[in-house]
Amino acid sequence: MVTLMVATEIIIPVSFGIDSPRLICMMMPIGHLELSEVVLANHDEVAKFVTEKRYMEHLAGRYLLQLALTKWGVDCSYIEVRRNEFRAPSIAYLPGTWKRTPLPSISIGHSSGYAFVGLVEPGWTVGIDAEPEDLVISNGVFDMMAKGEELAYLNSNPNQAVRLWTSKESIQKSARLGMNLNPRNIRIPVGEVKSKLLIGNSIFQLVNLSFKDFFISISYCLGEGYDSISEDKLLEQTQRAMSDTDDWSIGCKTTRSNA
Repeated sequence: MVTLMVATEIIIPVSFGIDSPRLICMMMPIGHLELSEVVLANHDEVAKFVTEKRYMEHLAGRYLLQLALTKWGVDCSYIEVRRNEFRAPSIAYLPGTWKRTPLPSISIGHSSGYAFVGLVEPGWTVGIDAEPEDLVISNGVFDMMAKGEELAYLNSNPNQAVRLWTSKESIQKSARLGMNLNPRNIRIPVGEVKSKLLIGNSIFQLVNLSFKDFFISISYCLGEGYDSISEDKLLEQTQRAMSDTDDWSIGCKTTRSNA
């Protein structure tokens, strides 16, 4: 029997000017789930967890991802979650699946007993991060997340630490680089609920909002949020070679690799 978990779509106010791309963000309290209930769980990864907390976070995040993908219109029975070299997640069709309809890019997060998921249409990447609105971040870590004028501002306005923290985390996620993108090199505009940041050759759009006692940052950027493997290229080449033939089917599935 499937456990009933109450997920909530995060509403981005129209006044924020969100017009494109298509974006779905959801949150859900972390509760008990059986591994068998979570199609997108990585069994190999789960087997390595040493704490109950990490086990529950993983299952809740993957379960919420299933709910968000279903809302998007994706059949999760054909899907697996992959990670790039920086541990950034993406979704892909299971090995042996002929279907190649472009999939949304994803972001997954956890905070204070909640899971968070963001989806954005293909051709974009997304990052979502959240912390409780009443979280107090020690000023001892300020110089790890900011420098120069931004650090001076943060020291003078410690109440802005959560906003800067979640903003930088969401951008690191949408860049798909994690901490390999130094947060001290990400400068967040002061007092803006929606802003654009030029980092390297990429423009990141950042939205900050309060929702259900959490401060949430959502970042999205033009880019590739899909991690291909050698089989993907082989299937694409085969599909091109068979494109002139009428009697071939789409959607053949093999087994879930849990890679």
